[in-house]
Amino acid sequence: MCVKTAQSRAAAAVRIGAQAALRERAGLLESLRPCFARTLVWLQAGRYVAAVMSELPGRNGWSIARHAGDATPDKTQRLLDHARWDTAAAMSVVRRSVVAGLDEAARRLRRAGGMRAGALDETGQEKQGTWTAGVKRQYMGCAGRVANGINTVHLAYVREGAGHALTGARQWIPREQIADPVVSLKTGLPPGLEFRTKGQLAAEICADAYADGARFDVITGDEVYGASPDLRQFLESRGQAYVLRVASDHRVILPGGTKLTCAQAMQRLLKGKRAREVRSAGPGSKGQRWYAWAWIATASPGTACSSAATSRPVSWPSITATCPRGSPSPRPG
Repeated sequence: MCVKTAQSRAAAAVRIGAQAALRERAGLLESLRPCFARTLVWLQAGRYVAAVMSELPGRNGWSIARHAGDATPDKTQRLLDHARWDTAAAMSVVRRSVVAGLDEAARRLRRAGGMRAGALDETGQEKQGTWTAGVKRQYMGCAGRVANGINTVHLAYVREGAGHALTGARQWIPREQIADPVVSLKTGLPPGLEFRTKGQLAAEICADAYADGARFDVITGDEVYGASPDLRQFLESRGQAYVLRVASDHRVILPGGTKLTCAQAMQRLLKGKRAREVRSAGPGSKGQRWYAWAWIATASPGTACSSAATSRPVSWPSITATCPRGSPSPRPG
Protein backbone atom coordinates (compact mmCIF):
# COMPACT_ATOMS: atom_id res chain seq x y z
CA MET A 1 0.00 0.00 0.00
CA CYS A 2 1.25 3.49 -0.89
CA VAL A 3 -0.07 6.49 1.06
CA LYS A 4 0.71 10.11 0.23
CA THR A 5 -0.08 12.51 3.06
CA ALA A 6 1.18 15.76 4.50
CA GLN A 7 0.57 14.41 8.00
CA SER A 8 3.22 12.92 10.23
CA ARG A 9 4.42 9.36 9.86
CA ALA A 10 2.59 8.41 13.03
CA ALA A 11 -0.73 9.67 11.66
CA ALA A 12 -0.16 7.83 8.40
CA ALA A 13 0.59 4.63 10.32
CA VAL A 14 -2.68 5.01 12.20
CA ARG A 15 -4.59 5.40 8.93
CA ILE A 16 -2.92 2.33 7.45
CA GLY A 17 -3.66 0.34 10.63
CA ALA A 18 -7.31 1.40 10.57
CA GLN A 19 -7.68 0.39 6.92
CA ALA A 20 -6.08 -2.99 7.66
CA ALA A 21 -8.47 -3.51 10.58
CA LEU A 22 -11.45 -2.77 8.33
CA ARG A 23 -10.21 -5.30 5.78
CA GLU A 24 -9.73 -7.90 8.51
CA ARG A 25 -13.25 -7.30 9.81
CA ALA A 26 -14.72 -7.53 6.33
CA GLY A 27 -12.87 -10.80 5.73
CA LEU A 28 -14.10 -12.22 9.04
CA LEU A 29 -17.71 -11.29 8.26
CA GLU A 30 -17.41 -12.94 4.85
CA SER A 31 -16.16 -16.11 6.57
CA LEU A 32 -19.23 -16.00 8.83
CA ARG A 33 -21.68 -15.94 5.89
CA PRO A 34 -22.29 -19.74 5.88
CA CYS A 35 -23.36 -19.55 9.53
CA PHE A 36 -26.50 -17.59 8.58
CA ALA A 37 -29.41 -19.01 6.62
CA ARG A 38 -30.70 -15.57 5.59
CA THR A 39 -28.62 -12.86 3.95
CA LEU A 40 -30.53 -10.02 5.65
CA VAL A 41 -29.75 -11.43 9.09
CA TRP A 42 -26.06 -11.76 8.17
CA LEU A 43 -25.95 -8.15 6.94
CA GLN A 44 -27.64 -6.89 10.11
CA ALA A 45 -25.16 -8.87 12.20
CA GLY A 46 -22.34 -7.13 10.33
CA ARG A 47 -23.82 -3.72 11.11
CA TYR A 48 -24.22 -4.70 14.75
CA VAL A 49 -20.58 -5.84 14.99
CA ALA A 50 -19.42 -2.59 13.35
CA ALA A 51 -21.36 -0.56 15.92
CA VAL A 52 -20.04 -2.56 18.88
CA MET A 53 -16.45 -2.15 17.62
CA SER A 54 -16.88 1.58 16.97
CA GLU A 55 -16.03 4.53 19.20
CA LEU A 56 -19.63 5.06 20.30
CA PRO A 57 -19.53 6.79 23.71
CA GLY A 58 -22.56 4.80 24.87
CA ARG A 59 -23.91 1.56 23.43
CA ASN A 60 -27.64 0.85 23.61
CA GLY A 61 -30.37 -0.07 21.18
CA TRP A 62 -30.83 3.47 19.89
CA SER A 63 -27.15 4.38 19.49
CA ILE A 64 -26.43 1.09 17.70
CA ALA A 65 -29.44 1.64 15.43
CA ARG A 66 -28.26 5.14 14.49
CA HIS A 67 -24.75 3.85 13.77
CA ALA A 68 -26.24 1.10 11.55
CA GLY A 69 -28.44 3.63 9.69
CA ASP A 70 -31.72 2.29 11.12
CA ALA A 71 -34.56 4.57 12.17
CA THR A 72 -35.41 2.47 15.26
CA PRO A 73 -33.76 -0.35 17.25
CA ASP A 74 -36.30 -2.89 15.93
CA LYS A 75 -33.88 -4.61 13.53
CA THR A 76 -31.18 -4.93 16.18
CA GLN A 77 -33.67 -6.26 18.71
CA ARG A 78 -34.95 -8.86 16.23
CA LEU A 79 -31.36 -9.88 15.53
CA LEU A 80 -30.64 -10.46 19.22
CA ASP A 81 -34.02 -11.84 20.29
CA HIS A 82 -35.40 -13.87 17.39
CA ALA A 83 -32.93 -14.37 14.54
CA ARG A 84 -31.29 -17.78 14.26
CA TRP A 85 -27.80 -18.70 13.19
CA ASP A 86 -25.30 -21.47 13.89
CA THR A 87 -23.62 -20.07 17.00
CA ALA A 88 -21.18 -22.98 17.36
CA ALA A 89 -19.99 -22.61 13.76
CA ALA A 90 -19.69 -18.83 14.16
CA MET A 91 -17.63 -19.22 17.31
CA SER A 92 -15.37 -21.69 15.51
CA VAL A 93 -14.76 -19.18 12.70
CA VAL A 94 -13.93 -16.41 15.16
CA ARG A 95 -11.68 -18.71 17.20
CA ARG A 96 -9.60 -19.79 14.20
CA SER A 97 -9.31 -16.17 13.08
CA VAL A 98 -8.17 -14.99 16.52
CA VAL A 99 -5.56 -17.72 16.95
CA ALA A 100 -4.17 -17.19 13.46
CA GLY A 101 -4.07 -13.42 13.97
CA LEU A 102 -2.23 -13.57 17.29
CA ASP A 103 0.24 -16.14 15.95
CA GLU A 104 0.93 -13.92 12.94
CA ALA A 105 1.42 -10.93 15.25
CA ALA A 106 3.93 -12.94 17.28
CA ARG A 107 5.84 -13.83 14.11
CA ARG A 108 5.94 -10.18 13.01
CA LEU A 109 7.27 -9.20 16.43
CA ARG A 110 9.86 -12.02 16.21
CA ARG A 111 8.32 -13.77 19.21
CA ALA A 112 7.11 -16.88 17.42
CA GLY A 113 8.66 -19.04 20.13
CA GLY A 114 6.74 -17.29 22.91
CA MET A 115 4.41 -19.16 25.22
CA ARG A 116 0.85 -20.00 24.20
CA ALA A 117 -1.45 -20.06 27.22
CA GLY A 118 -5.13 -20.78 27.65
CA ALA A 119 -6.71 -18.76 30.48
CA LEU A 120 -9.98 -20.06 31.93
CA ASP A 121 -12.16 -17.63 33.85
CA GLU A 122 -15.77 -16.61 34.29
CA THR A 123 -17.49 -13.27 33.96
CA GLY A 124 -20.72 -12.09 35.48
CA GLN A 125 -23.35 -9.80 34.06
CA GLU A 126 -26.04 -8.21 36.19
CA LYS A 127 -29.61 -8.89 35.04
CA GLN A 128 -32.96 -7.80 36.38
CA GLY A 129 -35.94 -10.11 36.70
CA THR A 130 -36.16 -13.89 36.96
CA TRP A 131 -36.85 -15.12 33.42
CA THR A 132 -33.44 -14.77 31.80
CA ALA A 133 -31.78 -18.16 31.25
CA GLY A 134 -29.25 -18.78 34.01
CA VAL A 135 -30.14 -15.74 36.10
CA LYS A 136 -30.05 -16.04 39.89
CA ARG A 137 -28.73 -14.21 42.93
CA GLN A 138 -25.03 -15.04 43.14
CA TYR A 139 -21.69 -13.34 43.64
CA MET A 140 -20.97 -11.09 40.68
CA GLY A 141 -17.37 -10.03 40.22
CA CYS A 142 -18.46 -7.09 38.05
CA ALA A 143 -20.51 -5.74 40.95
CA GLY A 144 -18.22 -6.86 43.77
CA ARG A 145 -21.19 -8.26 45.70
CA VAL A 146 -24.04 -10.75 45.58
CA ALA A 147 -26.46 -9.60 42.89
CA ASN A 148 -28.96 -10.87 40.35
CA GLY A 149 -27.17 -11.95 37.18
CA ILE A 150 -25.70 -14.64 34.95
CA ASN A 151 -22.24 -16.23 34.76
CA THR A 152 -20.38 -17.29 31.63
CA VAL A 153 -17.21 -19.42 31.43
CA HIS A 154 -14.60 -18.16 28.96
CA LEU A 155 -11.34 -19.38 27.46
CA ALA A 156 -8.81 -16.76 26.33
CA TYR A 157 -5.92 -17.47 23.96
CA VAL A 158 -2.87 -15.63 25.31
CA ARG A 159 0.13 -15.20 22.99
CA GLU A 160 3.20 -14.03 24.85
CA GLY A 161 4.30 -10.61 23.67
CA ALA A 162 1.49 -10.36 21.09
CA GLY A 163 -1.80 -10.09 22.96
CA HIS A 164 -4.82 -12.11 23.99
CA ALA A 165 -8.46 -12.59 23.01
CA LEU A 166 -11.49 -14.64 24.04
CA THR A 167 -11.84 -17.80 21.96
CA GLY A 168 -14.75 -19.68 23.52
CA ALA A 169 -17.64 -19.35 25.96
CA ARG A 170 -20.37 -21.37 27.66
CA GLN A 171 -23.10 -19.93 29.84
CA TRP A 172 -23.46 -21.65 33.19
CA ILE A 173 -27.05 -22.68 33.95
CA PRO A 174 -27.98 -23.50 37.59
CA ARG A 175 -29.09 -27.07 38.26
CA GLU A 176 -32.43 -26.00 39.72
CA GLN A 177 -33.44 -24.17 36.53
CA ILE A 178 -32.72 -27.22 34.38
CA ALA A 179 -34.63 -29.49 36.77
CA ASP A 180 -37.73 -27.24 36.86
CA PRO A 181 -39.73 -27.81 33.64
CA VAL A 182 -41.69 -24.56 34.05
CA VAL A 183 -38.60 -22.41 34.52
CA SER A 184 -36.79 -24.31 31.78
CA LEU A 185 -39.63 -23.62 29.33
CA LYS A 186 -40.08 -19.95 30.23
CA THR A 187 -36.36 -19.17 30.04
CA GLY A 188 -36.03 -20.91 26.67
CA LEU A 189 -33.61 -23.64 27.69
CA PRO A 190 -33.21 -26.33 25.01
CA PRO A 191 -34.98 -29.65 25.69
CA GLY A 192 -32.81 -32.36 27.18
CA LEU A 193 -30.20 -29.92 28.50
CA GLU A 194 -27.94 -31.57 31.10
CA PHE A 195 -26.41 -29.73 34.04
CA ARG A 196 -22.71 -28.90 33.68
CA THR A 197 -20.38 -27.60 36.34
CA LYS A 198 -18.12 -24.72 35.40
CA GLY A 199 -15.19 -27.14 35.26
CA GLN A 200 -17.08 -29.39 32.83
CA LEU A 201 -17.99 -26.38 30.69
CA ALA A 202 -14.31 -25.40 30.66
CA ALA A 203 -13.36 -28.88 29.42
CA GLU A 204 -15.93 -28.59 26.60
CA ILE A 205 -14.58 -25.18 25.57
CA CYS A 206 -11.02 -26.55 25.53
CA ALA A 207 -12.19 -29.50 23.41
CA ASP A 208 -13.69 -27.08 20.87
CA ALA A 209 -10.42 -25.14 20.76
CA TYR A 210 -8.40 -28.32 20.17
CA ALA A 211 -10.81 -29.32 17.38
CA ASP A 212 -10.09 -25.99 15.65
CA GLY A 213 -6.35 -26.54 15.81
CA ALA A 214 -5.53 -24.35 18.81
CA ARG A 215 -2.53 -25.52 20.82
CA PHE A 216 -1.52 -24.42 24.30
CA ASP A 217 1.72 -24.75 26.21
CA VAL A 218 -0.26 -24.46 29.43
CA ILE A 219 -3.87 -24.08 30.58
CA THR A 220 -4.44 -21.87 33.63
CA GLY A 221 -7.38 -21.20 35.90
CA ASP A 222 -8.42 -20.19 39.40
CA GLU A 223 -9.84 -22.27 42.24
CA VAL A 224 -13.21 -22.81 40.50
CA TYR A 225 -11.41 -24.89 37.86
CA GLY A 226 -8.72 -26.38 40.07
CA ALA A 227 -11.48 -27.93 42.18
CA SER A 228 -12.89 -29.77 39.14
CA PRO A 229 -11.61 -33.36 38.82
CA ASP A 230 -13.37 -33.62 35.44
CA LEU A 231 -11.31 -30.76 34.02
CA ARG A 232 -8.03 -32.08 35.43
CA GLN A 233 -8.72 -35.58 34.09
CA PHE A 234 -9.62 -34.15 30.67
CA LEU A 235 -6.41 -32.14 30.44
CA GLU A 236 -4.26 -35.02 31.67
CA SER A 237 -5.85 -37.38 29.15
CA ARG A 238 -4.58 -35.08 26.40
CA GLY A 239 -1.13 -34.67 27.93
CA GLN A 240 -1.88 -30.99 28.42
CA ALA A 241 0.23 -29.07 30.93
CA TYR A 242 -1.87 -27.02 33.31
CA VAL A 243 -1.55 -24.77 36.36
CA LEU A 244 -4.77 -24.52 38.39
CA ARG A 245 -5.31 -22.97 41.77
CA VAL A 246 -6.84 -25.12 44.53
CA ALA A 247 -7.97 -24.50 48.09
CA SER A 248 -5.47 -24.77 50.93
CA ASP A 249 -7.33 -27.89 52.17
CA HIS A 250 -6.79 -29.70 48.84
CA ARG A 251 -5.19 -33.08 49.68
CA VAL A 252 -2.01 -34.32 47.99
CA ILE A 253 0.17 -37.42 48.44
CA LEU A 254 3.84 -36.83 49.18
CA PRO A 255 6.52 -39.18 47.73
CA GLY A 256 6.68 -41.09 51.04
CA GLY A 257 2.97 -41.85 50.87
CA THR A 258 1.90 -39.29 53.47
CA LYS A 259 -1.41 -37.59 52.71
CA LEU A 260 -1.53 -33.92 53.61
CA THR A 261 -3.48 -30.85 52.69
CA CYS A 262 -1.59 -28.25 50.66
CA ALA A 263 -1.46 -25.97 53.71
CA GLN A 264 0.05 -28.73 55.85
CA ALA A 265 2.60 -29.59 53.15
CA MET A 266 3.68 -25.94 52.92
CA GLN A 267 4.04 -25.58 56.69
CA ARG A 268 6.10 -28.77 57.03
CA LEU A 269 8.34 -28.43 54.00
CA LEU A 270 8.76 -24.70 53.47
CA LYS A 271 10.43 -23.47 56.62
CA GLY A 272 12.51 -20.33 56.40
CA LYS A 273 12.56 -17.52 53.87
CA ARG A 274 15.07 -19.31 51.61
CA ALA A 275 12.47 -21.99 50.88
CA ARG A 276 10.38 -19.54 48.88
CA GLU A 277 11.04 -17.18 45.98
CA VAL A 278 9.24 -13.84 46.13
CA ARG A 279 8.08 -12.34 42.85
CA SER A 280 5.52 -9.76 41.83
CA ALA A 281 2.47 -10.72 39.80
CA GLY A 282 2.29 -7.14 38.54
CA PRO A 283 0.84 -3.89 39.84
CA GLY A 284 -2.60 -3.92 41.41
CA SER A 285 -4.93 -1.27 42.82
CA LYS A 286 -2.79 -1.12 46.00
CA GLY A 287 0.67 -1.46 44.48
CA GLN A 288 2.74 -4.52 43.49
CA ARG A 289 1.12 -7.90 44.14
CA TRP A 290 3.93 -9.79 45.85
CA TYR A 291 3.73 -13.59 46.02
CA ALA A 292 6.02 -16.12 47.66
CA TRP A 293 6.48 -19.16 45.37
CA ALA A 294 7.79 -22.65 46.03
CA TRP A 295 7.68 -25.98 44.18
CA ILE A 296 6.91 -29.29 45.92
CA ALA A 297 6.89 -32.64 44.13
CA THR A 298 4.08 -35.03 45.06
CA ALA A 299 3.14 -38.62 44.35
CA SER A 300 -0.37 -37.61 43.30
CA PRO A 301 -1.00 -38.74 39.69
CA GLY A 302 0.26 -36.11 37.27
CA THR A 303 0.33 -33.41 39.92
CA ALA A 304 2.87 -31.28 41.72
CA CYS A 305 2.06 -28.66 44.32
CA SER A 306 3.28 -25.08 44.17
CA SER A 307 2.48 -22.50 46.80
CA ALA A 308 1.57 -19.01 45.70
CA ALA A 309 1.01 -17.26 48.98
CA THR A 310 0.80 -13.53 49.24
CA SER A 311 3.57 -12.16 51.39
CA ARG A 312 1.12 -9.94 53.32
CA PRO A 313 -0.54 -11.85 54.94
CA VAL A 314 0.64 -15.45 54.43
CA SER A 315 -2.58 -17.40 53.88
CA TRP A 316 -1.17 -20.27 51.78
CA PRO A 317 -3.52 -20.56 48.83
CA SER A 318 -2.07 -23.21 46.56
CA ILE A 319 -1.72 -24.27 42.95
CA THR A 320 -1.64 -27.72 41.40
CA ALA A 321 0.26 -28.21 38.17
CA THR A 322 1.04 -31.02 35.80
CA CYS A 323 3.32 -31.44 32.79
CA PRO A 324 3.14 -34.01 29.98
CA ARG A 325 5.52 -36.91 30.38
CA GLY A 326 8.97 -36.09 29.17
CA SER A 327 8.46 -32.35 29.65
CA PRO A 328 10.52 -30.41 32.19
CA SER A 329 8.67 -29.27 35.29
CA PRO A 330 7.57 -25.64 35.09
CA ARG A 331 9.52 -23.25 37.25
CA PRO A 332 7.67 -21.77 40.19
CA GLY A 333 6.32 -18.32 39.49
